[in-house]
Amino acid sequence: MDDIKTYVTVRHVAKTLGLTEAWIRGLIARKELKAVKIGQWKINPKDLEEFIKNRTNTKA
Repeated sequence: MDDIKTYVTVRHVAKTLGLTEAWIRGLIARKELKAVKIGQWKINPKDLEEFIKNRTNTKA
């Protein structure tokens, strides 16, 4: 398992993607974005990268 210290918060993800914290929590609730709850929701940067990659509109 990755070091939990490298995980980012919902606030960080929201600011990074230009979305609201509520929207990010909704993605987590719908299991569209992987997260773990340790006091508050935390997102592994690798999972965030995968989330973005899966939603990029490009031909591969």
